[in-house]
Amino acid sequence: MAVDRKVTVDGIRSWVRSSPGTHIWLLIIGITSLVIASASEGLESFLLHRTGSNIHELTKHPLQSLLISGFWIADPSSFLLYAALFELVHANVERWLGTARWLVTVAVAHIAATLISQEVLLMAIESHSAPRSMKHVVDIGVSYGLAGALGVLVYRVPRPWRWLCLAGVVLFFAVPLTTGGTFTDVGHAIALGLGLACRPLTRGRPTWAAPGTARTLVPAAVPEAVRQRLSGRAAPGRGRCRPRRERPSSRPPRP
Repeated sequence: MAVDRKVTVDGIRSWVRSSPGTHIWLLIIGITSLVIASASEGLESFLLHRTGSNIHELTKHPLQSLLISGFWIADPSSFLLYAALFELVHANVERWLGTARWLVTVAVAHIAATLISQEVLLMAIESHSAPRSMKHVVDIGVSYGLAGALGVLVYRVPRPWRWLCLAGVVLFFAVPLTTGGTFTDVGHAIALGLGLACRPLTRGRPTWAAPGTARTLVPAAVPEAVRQRLSGRAAPGRGRCRPRRERPSSRPPRP
């Protein structure tokens, strides 16, 4: 039992160490979510508007707005959902591409999708299709980065399953645009497209094993000793079964 617990702890530690950027980002979001959850209604409204990347904030504090808006979520109760998505999407992309390439993908998707979607909203305001109050709309969150990471993660799926996965992802983000989508839906579609455009960053990186092929399910980041235990092979010299020693024969040698 103690061995199993140690294996689990070592596996979790290795997983976190293999995707440090994802888990540091998630930790910051957890802290900001606690701030929002414990704030008064007035303070909550101020923080969500002040840290957002809406038209008003982008005009006055462009760099600050683009950076800070990626560390807040509007509804703290959805933190567990985002935590699961981070582990499924961001952590896998970071382990696969490396922290630097993952960060480039996420940053490009978040920044470009924010700027373009807000420009679309500004055009709607100027054409009187949207009220002027939308310049101060709450626009925070990590969904653009997630959409971009999901786009590049498609290339880790082996063919022909990749095309089925791509069709499902595109359909998921395209349906809201055809049913009266908002500027946020436009941003998600742009972020997904930018993630798909990051295909050059995946060169030289292996894909997942195709269904039906034999490959260990133990993550590569798990230490060798732990992997051997998980896969049912004891480390050399540490198993209970030892090679039987040959006893000297009592029979006299043949002439």
